[in-house]
Amino acid sequence: MSLHAAMEWLANTEWSIALHESQYAYAVIESIHVWSLCLFVGFAVLLDLRLVGAIFHDVPVSQMARRVLPWTKVGFLVMVVSGIVLFYAIPLRTYHNVFFRIKAVLLILAGLNAFVFHRGIYAKVSHWDLAVPPRPARMAGLWSLVLWAAIIFSGRLIAYNWFDCSKPQPATVTAIAGCTPDMIDPYQ
Repeated sequence: MSLHAAMEWLANTEWSIALHESQYAYAVIESIHVWSLCLFVGFAVLLDLRLVGAIFHDVPVSQMARRVLPWTKVGFLVMVVSGIVLFYAIPLRTYHNVFFRIKAVLLILAGLNAFVFHRGIYAKVSHWDLAVPPRPARMAGLWSLVLWAAIIFSGRLIAYNWFDCSKPQPATVTAIAGCTPDMIDPYQ
């Protein structure tokens, strides 16, 4: 089964249809997604700005991490669950959305950045806790800020159908979105 066929099947499930057609459920879940994004990104930005040396110079990085990471984890968990539910509501359109695909790649990059930071750079925080963070830590903080800004931007653009498969598009857009010629509406 192709991914397109799997998304088509998912879109036709009773729960997906009910969620998509619900007067309130989709809006409530989308609001929860945005609120949890604010919680996660708000606290992550504090740590990232500390890493790049923009704020809280006198606060040890470990102390800041200890205070903000529990909140970022809660925000991340709720954000991921609500994001999956939003995807489930309109899987086929979302799967073929160029901005969703960009967001997915950026999320993977942000995850790799966080993994490298927490498993490598942060493991030696005791050596630089009160000093100016080393260049790799500063770069991890900077990349986190850039990636999350781009993730939010691309996530917001998912709502627009500029590049839907039903519309004729340039070949590059069609390829990026995974559209096939049979998806294009000849009457558009």
